[in-house]
Amino acid sequence: MKKAETQNNKLPRGWRKVKLGEITIPGGSVSGPFGSDIKSIYFRPAGVPIIRGNNLTMNIDKGRYIDDNYIFLDPKRFKELKKAEALPEDIIITARGTIGQTGIIPKNSKYPRYIISANQLRFRIDKQKADPLFVYYQLSSKYITQQMQNYSVNVGVPNFNLNAARNLELLIPEDINEQKRIADILSAFDDKIEVNNKIIKTLEEMAQEIFKEWFVRFRFPGWQKVKFIDSELGKIPEGWQVKFLSEFFDFLEGPGIRNWQYTTSGCRFINIRLIQNNDIDIKSANFISTEEANGKYKHFHLQERDMIVSTSGTLGRSAIVRKEHLPLLLNTSVIRFRPKDKKNYGFMYQFLNSIYFQNKILSMASGSAQPNFGPVHLKQIKLVVPNKDILNLFSTLIDPVYEKIIILKSENQKLATFRDLLLPKLMSGEVRV
Repeated sequence: MKKAETQNNKLPRGWRKVKLGEITIPGGSVSGPFGSDIKSIYFRPAGVPIIRGNNLTMNIDKGRYIDDNYIFLDPKRFKELKKAEALPEDIIITARGTIGQTGIIPKNSKYPRYIISANQLRFRIDKQKADPLFVYYQLSSKYITQQMQNYSVNVGVPNFNLNAARNLELLIPEDINEQKRIADILSAFDDKIEVNNKIIKTLEEMAQEIFKEWFVRFRFPGWQKVKFIDSELGKIPEGWQVKFLSEFFDFLEGPGIRNWQYTTSGCRFINIRLIQNNDIDIKSANFISTEEANGKYKHFHLQERDMIVSTSGTLGRSAIVRKEHLPLLLNTSVIRFRPKDKKNYGFMYQFLNSIYFQNKILSMASGSAQPNFGPVHLKQIKLVVPNKDILNLFSTLIDPVYEKIIILKSENQKLATFRDLLLPKLMSGEVRV
């Protein structure tokens, strides 16, 4: 590949280094309002959505932007803070908190306008100079994320100011059409991941609704002809039973692998930080030696279809173990669940995500600094167990749903892996399009 010499290094021919502030429109880079300007007294059930860290992602791990879970600002207050307005195709960067989080508001965004919180920065790209989506992918690369983290200063929480963001050095093709071609290639992966995620969400919501209808409202097939009887958990259908959780599910707590046991290769092990968005961030897992994994910790190997649940921090976060995660070990602050009867995986997934179970572990958790729960608490929990006919019918309906969800999540992981391999090559000009 022919390269042109620059002051500091060699760049691909037709590419140049620019600072982020040089490719924004005049007044296009702003900080969020002061925290005192956007206090909770100005929040409303509806209004202008406030962009926070939960709407952004790190290294595109959850998509380009999460257009959901907003709190809303009073429209009158918004007019006073309009300088911090954000529009479709604006790029948002976290200034305080998790440095490296970035997002681009989609063209077809859920709302016509937004406002950034006190912890965010907004950049509006000059489309005569650069393609916003290309700039977003550049900012999401691990190299630029590292730049942000290197600039940040620890003052209570990590801090990355507007001036530092404006001075981020990007590498871009002079030809905007080449920028767009690169962005189109990368966005094709993310578009497919986004479509898959929407299907996954729909399937999960469908499974949840059937579970609630059958096992919470007791409107299962034929319920009108069934007699309801008293139980310690209230009225239940005749023929159903109240059982302890340990009678229906097998569960196991992780052993507590220590830092000094970590290795650079071997067998991965789970911990609570890897459980994100009902999935496992397997690429971020640490290793323990294969010898220890298959010796001292051989009883803690996870299996395909196991469900893991966090027991400290944010209690009750869960994920289903897939084939491509294996081999994988259980570790502390995580509990592994399996149904006693293999036909009941779908019922288990829904029960462990149910409001009933989540409320139980929250009410039983102990520890003042950081609440947690464990097998001792789980052994006290009871549940209503349906008769075998209803359980089998539920399994017949729900198992294919989870099979589809697992296939789509596996496909997303492959798409993300390939995109992540391409991203640095396209962003550096190593691969030209």
